[in-house]
Order: sequence, then structure tokens, then C-alpha cells
Amino acid sequence: MMDYRRTVLTVSDVIKQYKQYDCVVTAVDRATFSIYEGEFVAIIGASGSGKSTLLHICAGLDKPNSGKISVRGTDITSLSSNDLAQFRGKHMGMIFQNHNLIPQFTALENILVPALMTDKHEIAYEETLKKLVETLDIGDRLHHLPSELSGGQQQRVAIARALINMPLIIFADEPTGNLDRANADEVLELLLKTQKLMGQTLIMVTHDISIAAKADRIFKMDNGKLSPESKASLK
Repeated sequence: MMDYRRTVLTVSDVIKQYKQYDCVVTAVDRATFSIYEGEFVAIIGASGSGKSTLLHICAGLDKPNSGKISVRGTDITSLSSNDLAQFRGKHMGMIFQNHNLIPQFTALENILVPALMTDKHEIAYEETLKKLVETLDIGDRLHHLPSELSGGQQQRVAIARALINMPLIIFADEPTGNLDRANADEVLELLLKTQKLMGQTLIMVTHDISIAAKADRIFKMDNGKLSPESKASLK
């Protein structure tokens, strides 16, 4: 049976190695997979298995030693640094475990950074901003600095920042890792709600099996090797 879903990310034979003392460590060992439009894909695995390294390579934050990453037909591994930065700004959003908000900027200013960096005009993101603020319930926090926000509120701002440019793909690296269970559940539900509302593809690295169980598909990293994982095996 043919699959007519549109492919947004294709990873082909990606290898990433590091030199550690006198040894060569293979963090990603010939990863090959495709992700479809609108999917929520979780990548699980033990600490040090290579899952965050793979995510950062897919997001254009790190370069592989060999292999190819294509986003909607564009080989991002062949782009110059400037072209890659522009491409990432327009087509990718990134959510980090530690928020990575600019401390001197208000919540609103942090959210708008990607739009300003990619020369988006106000009319292009005004409606998106309104939807995000309403869905994430941060309307009364927009003029607060990150230090004046709780961890959960900071992560909501980080989600809004990742989504403001309506990217094709959202990459999330342990986005609830620093939150308590109640806040983690709430932030995850809001992230999934906004992802579906905006129609983006979500690729998330997580150690939380309960989060992975909500994904459309699951991959597991083990010593740099990636393989499909069934939901049944999580129980």
C-alpha cells in the first residue's frame, strides 16, 4: 500500500563521530529515516545514546561527518552557514530543555526574535502571535522578564518563540525535563495542542515514556544506532 503523506524530513546514512582522548566515539551510526507532515515523532534512549546529537544534526545545529539531511527537498548539509541560518529561521523551530530565553528581553520580545531575524513583517506574524498567546495562556506575562516567570511559563514562552514563524518542523530536546510532573504534563499538552493547531511536524527527544506513548511514531537510540520502537514495548 502506497503512503501518500508528504515527507518533510529525510535522514540518509548520517554518521557523527567525536574524538574522546585516544578513542573515536560514534554518537550517531548510519541513521536513516523519514518524517511526514504533521507527525509527532518521539526519540527515546538512555543518556549518552546519541538521541540529542541526532536531533541537533536534523535541526541544523550540528553537522554530521557524513550523510544527508533533507528538509522538504533542500539538503541542509550542503548549505553555507548564512544560508543555513536563514533556512532554519524560516522553516525550523527549536525548543530546548533550559528554555534559552534572552534574560534582558521581555517574554514578548523573546517570542518575536525569530520573526525579526528573518525579516518578517508585523502583519505576517500578528495573527499567529494572537493564537499562540491565547492557546498558551501567557497574555498576562508578555511584559515580564524571564526571571519573573516560573519554569512552566518560561517553557510556554519558548514554545511560542519556536512556533512564531510557522515552521515546517519543531524540534524539541527534552522540553519538559526541568519541570515537575504537573507542569510537565501541562506544558506537553499545550505543545501538542499548538502543534496540531498550527499543523507542524514535531520531533521530540524525551526520556519520559509517558510522553513518548503519545507520539504517532517512536524511535529508539542505542549506542548511536536508531531503530523503530513499538508502543507495546513501552509498557
